[in-house]
Amino acid sequence: MAEYRRVPDSDRLLTARLMGVAKRHAPWCEPTQDETDAAVPELRAIAGERPDLLAEVAGILLGASEGELDEPRATAAASLCIAAGADQSLIPGWIVVGRRRVAIWRKPPFSDPARRTPRHG
Repeated sequence: MAEYRRVPDSDRLLTARLMGVAKRHAPWCEPTQDETDAAVPELRAIAGERPDLLAEVAGILLGASEGELDEPRATAAASLCIAAGADQSLIPGWIVVGRRRVAIWRKPPFSDPARRTPRHG
């Protein structure tokens, strides 16, 4: 799946910047036209000719925020990425990755006593 691909550091940095800009511009409801007009040029300037990175950000935001308190804001941030030209055919795959990342994050750490196996001997 996409999350296991070897990603150049430059792509990871661009994705992080896009995530930050999208979240900074995102309101807690559907963005207005003025909010979209303010965010789209900045997102496009960062993404350049990389609609795949905008799709990655949009999909991870959507997948990781399902059922969470920040879901409306994450949905707004994702819609800004879509308006900036995200490749919409890639978003469903990244939604799965976002869900998987949240599921992994919710697991207790390996050092949790509930996950230890008893020692024999």
